[in-house]
Amino acid sequence: MTNAWPDLSGRLENGRHILPVRIYFEDTDFSGVVYHGSYVRFLERGRTEFIRMLGIGHDALDKGEHSGDGEGLAFTVRRMALEFNRPARIDDIVEVVTYPGSVGGARIVLKQAIRRGSEILVTADVTVALINREGQPRRLPEAMRAALGADEMT
Repeated sequence: MTNAWPDLSGRLENGRHILPVRIYFEDTDFSGVVYHGSYVRFLERGRTEFIRMLGIGHDALDKGEHSGDGEGLAFTVRRMALEFNRPARIDDIVEVVTYPGSVGGARIVLKQAIRRGSEILVTADVTVALINREGQPRRLPEAMRAALGADEMT
């Protein structure tokens, strides 16, 4: 189904994922400025689409298709550090930029930014961990590490 809308998931450029997002009324507060919680949703969409474009969909993870032994897996956010530099406003089109900062045994630190043109509005460092259905950490499978460029980081 994703082939019907190839640009819906954004695009990869030079190892970075770029997802366009239009700012709607529902994303803003009473003044027309984006509500801070909306940025968290935009960042989540960027991370999800980045991982999906690497061939790692949430549904396939849950079904155990990436674990090697059929164990259902999921990513969970362990830490977020955000810096709000400038506001976005209703009708703006912004881009969520996502790329791996570091890849560990069971965790990934993703670097993210929300920008309007060349202007950086928000930056985020987000640590996600791979866990099983019981919430126990699991090592990233080698294929996943390779897709994230882990070997290139060392």
